[in-house]
Amino acid sequence: MMLFKTKTLKNTSLLLTLFLTVLTLKAQQNKIDGVAVVVGKNIVLDSDIDKFKQEVKLRSEGKITITDCEMLEELMQQKLLAHHAVIDSITVAQSEVDSRVNRSIAFFTNEYGSEKKVVEAYGFNDVEDLKRELAKVQRENTLIEKEQQKITEKIDVTPEEVRVYFNGLKEKNELPEIPAEVGLAQLVLYAEATKEESDRVVEKLNKIKKEVEAGSSFKLKAIINSDDPSVTRNQGNMGVITKETQFIKEFKEVAFSLDEGQISEPFKTIFGYHIIQLHKIKGKGREVSHILMQPEISDEKLKETKDEIERIVAEVKEGKITFDEAVKKYSEDDDTKNSGGLLVNPYTQEPTFELTRMPPDLFARISELKQGDLSDVFYDETRGGEKMYKVIFMKNRTDTHKADIVEDYVRMQQFALAKKKEETVTKWSKEKIQETYIKLGNEYKKCTFKKDWKKENK
Repeated sequence: MMLFKTKTLKNTSLLLTLFLTVLTLKAQQNKIDGVAVVVGKNIVLDSDIDKFKQEVKLRSEGKITITDCEMLEELMQQKLLAHHAVIDSITVAQSEVDSRVNRSIAFFTNEYGSEKKVVEAYGFNDVEDLKRELAKVQRENTLIEKEQQKITEKIDVTPEEVRVYFNGLKEKNELPEIPAEVGLAQLVLYAEATKEESDRVVEKLNKIKKEVEAGSSFKLKAIINSDDPSVTRNQGNMGVITKETQFIKEFKEVAFSLDEGQISEPFKTIFGYHIIQLHKIKGKGREVSHILMQPEISDEKLKETKDEIERIVAEVKEGKITFDEAVKKYSEDDDTKNSGGLLVNPYTQEPTFELTRMPPDLFARISELKQGDLSDVFYDETRGGEKMYKVIFMKNRTDTHKADIVEDYVRMQQFALAKKKEETVTKWSKEKIQETYIKLGNEYKKCTFKKDWKKENK
C-alpha cells in the first residue's frame, strides 16, 4: 500500500529530522564523511543516509524499510525546500528557534531520563553545546516547514473530495487501520508546604543573601544549599538568558530587574524559592546564577492530600457529582482545570493518545480502563519538585478498526488534505529541480528516483 507507506515516511522524516541530525552533527564537524549530494548550497553526507535509515527503522518498529536511494531522495527533498526558503526570503525568528530547541531538550530528557544522559548519548560537552547545535538544525527545520506552508497555503479539500478519496481506498482494499485511541482527563490536588516551612526557607535564603553581600562565595553557597539538580555541574550558574529564553516568567522578570553584582530578594516560582545574582549585562542578555530551595512537605500533609482526593473520587463514583464538576470545583492544575481536566498529547497537540504510543507509566495506569472509568489515585511529582496526587478519567476510547467515512471523517479529511498538499509539493519540486544546482555523488548516479534529480528529462 504505497500511498500510506509514503505518507508515514514523510511524517516520520519531519518528526525525526532534528533527532537524526543530532546524531550526525559531530560527523559533519569532523568532515570525514563523503558527500552524497549537493542541493543548492546544502549538502547531504553519506552518514546522514545511514543514520536516517536506522532512525526510521527504529521509530517505525521495523514496519518501514527503505533503501539508500529512497532515503537520499527524502533528504534531497528537504534540502530543496530549505534552499528555496532562503531564496523566497522566508525568515525565522530567534524566539521560534529557542522555543523549538527547549521543546526538543525536554523530549530528549524524557526519552533518556536526564539532560546529562542526553549530552553523553550524543557526545557533546554540555547542554549549552548541544543547544547551540540544535539551534542550527531547528532553524533549517523551520525554514522547511514555512516553505511547505507557503507552497500549500491555499490548498483545501471539499467533502466530495474526501468521499472520492475514501471510496478510492476502499475499492483498492487499502483503507488504513485506525489505531486504538483514548481521550483522558485528570483531577489534581497539590500537597503544599506549610506557611511555617515556607517562611523557614525564605529566612534561610535571606541569610545566604546577606552572607554573600558580606563577601561569601555565591558559587559555594549554591553548591552547599541549592536544590537545583544541575548545581553539581554548573555551581548555580544559569549562563546568559534573554527575554526570549524559555525560562519561567517570574525568573526572567527578577533577572532583568537587577544591576550587575546585585542579589535579588527571595522570590517564588513553581520550582520553589530562589535568589538570583546578576553577574554581567551582555547586550540583551543577562548572565545569572541562582540558588533554589524547596520547602519540605511532611508525610502528614501528603496523607491529608491523598485522603482528600480519594473523598472526591468516592463522590464521583457515587454519582453525587460528575467528573467535570469535580475538576471545576476541586482540581488545582491551572492548565487543565478550565477544560474539564482534558489532557493534550504533547507531540500532536490533540486531545487523544494512541494507546500503544503513550508513556509507559501512563499506559500502565489506564490500559485496562473502559470509557467512563477512573484510575486508582496515584502520587506524582514534577521536575520542579511539586508533589501531588492525581486521578485519571477515561473520557472516550476507540479500539483498533478499519477507517469508516462517518466515524473517522475528520481523520480521512486530514489524510485527503495531506495527499493533495503532497501532490502540490511534488509538482513544485519537479519545477524547482530544473532551476536548482544539484550534484550527485558517483555512487548515487545509478539510483532510480521518482523525481528528475539527475536532470535526464530535459
